[in-house]
Amino acid sequence: MNWYCKHTWSKASVNTLWCLLGCSIGDFGTIFYFQNIEHTLLTWQIMSLAILNGLLTSILLETFILSRQMILKEAFKVAIGMSFISMIAMEISMNLIDVILTGGAMLTWWVIPIMLFAGFITPLPYNYYRLKKWGHGCH
Repeated sequence: MNWYCKHTWSKASVNTLWCLLGCSIGDFGTIFYFQNIEHTLLTWQIMSLAILNGLLTSILLETFILSRQMILKEAFKVAIGMSFISMIAMEISMNLIDVILTGGAMLTWWVIPIMLFAGFITPLPYNYYRLKKWGHGCH
């Protein structure tokens, strides 16, 4: 395995950024919602919902992007099959950073860039590996 291919790192980075955009929409939206209403949910419950919503919005975004290249049913299968492990790793890392640094489900101006960096860097080697080994990417 050649881990020094600039072209593959570039493509894996673009794919990861698309996934990060999709995951962040659902994840941050959920945390922001619960941060601004009164509720009785525990932090782990909010984070679980945030992860679930992040996965759903990422799959929807990737399906939409891929549907311009293939039929919708195939686009959905590719979005689920190619990126799901990457999305889970991304979501868990982002939410762990949030809980560790803020003590709960809390979006603050200083934690968001750190969460995004963790969400980007965590699945990037896996995405590179998939592209290099099998030529599989989600975009």
